[in-house]
Amino acid sequence: MPRVKRGYKRKNRRKKILKLAKGYRGARSKLFRTASEAVDRALNYAYRDRRARKREFRGLWVTRINAAARLNDTTYSRLIQGLKNAKVSIDRKILAELAVSDPIGFSKIVHLTKGNP
Repeated sequence: MPRVKRGYKRKNRRKKILKLAKGYRGARSKLFRTASEAVDRALNYAYRDRRARKREFRGLWVTRINAAARLNDTTYSRLIQGLKNAKVSIDRKILAELAVSDPIGFSKIVHLTKGNP
């Protein structure tokens, strides 16, 4: 029985990995084994950090909302509670954008929440 040499499938698999490793330094972009290790690690970091980015942005939005809320004589937690009591459904991303780009509109939203302690 003849040995299996894998042919084009092996070449395609290696080409795929080396293509993903393009731009890496030294052997990590040239040699299959080191490139494979580098690509695996990079893909793991990418997967992890796609989730971490969501957490980081939420933290940034909360910080911006809190800063703008304090300029309007309230705190972040009181503002969010007031929005819930007033049945205003606006997410933190939009609130943070309003706080930065439209302070007058943000202060109107804060005024809405102060009527509902």
